[in-house]
Amino acid sequence: MTLEMVRSRFPEVHLIENRHNVGFAAANNQAIAASQGRYVLLLNSDTVAHPGSIEQLVRFADSHPQAGVVGPMLLNPDGSFQDSFARFPSLANEFLSVTGIGRRLISRTYPGFDVRHAQVARRVDYVSGACMLVRRAAIAEVGVMDELYFMYSEEIDWCYRIRKAGWEIWFTPEAQIVHYGGQSTRQWRSAMIRALYRSKVRFFRLHYGHLQATLLQALFFTALRLKWFTTLWRSNEDIGAPISWSELGETGLSVALDRLQQPQQTT
Repeated sequence: MTLEMVRSRFPEVHLIENRHNVGFAAANNQAIAASQGRYVLLLNSDTVAHPGSIEQLVRFADSHPQAGVVGPMLLNPDGSFQDSFARFPSLANEFLSVTGIGRRLISRTYPGFDVRHAQVARRVDYVSGACMLVRRAAIAEVGVMDELYFMYSEEIDWCYRIRKAGWEIWFTPEAQIVHYGGQSTRQWRSAMIRALYRSKVRFFRLHYGHLQATLLQALFFTALRLKWFTTLWRSNEDIGAPISWSELGETGLSVALDRLQQPQQTT
């Protein structure tokens, strides 16, 4: 849908135009600053809410005054369960994730919980950024999203800070959202893979310290290099350059942001 279509079909919508892609966190922060009300809803453009789901999130938050964030059950387009919440990252679960061991031996949704754990409302570490209802009082206390995460891990960082301030993070299966997933990043696949792992390292550095961040960076560097060499050996196609050490750290951030700038993003 173009900007002109939004303006003509939904004149009541407050449309924010950016000349370039400012990133997930910065774009959402713009909308948060322009919004009013006791809650803020972050909802990806590649989602479809089941009837009544948004209202259910609000009702749940109203009945749980300590809930700083409430997330719904995410569904794949075929109606199957999509991982909707998870524990905060650790060196152990990042090892299991990047090597693929977690998805092979624990569950296909690893490091997220599978559908067996999603039958009732529960307190969790963090919910998916595809849809999250955030209490404005919690935002006022901890601040908005960290804009140095261009994409990925920003919702984990936000939930971590909100929980640290004493608020609760909740998942409720009564609200259900279909999430198509990856639609907005498919065209930037290589760059976004780099952004994914760099954001994880940044989260560790901010919240777990330099040592754990360096160990995680070394884990990713080794695992992704092995994957690159394996793919190169099996394929005759040009697969590009392998990820470098600097791209996984803070020094690669400004270069990555420059490469990811795209014209005009709408919030």
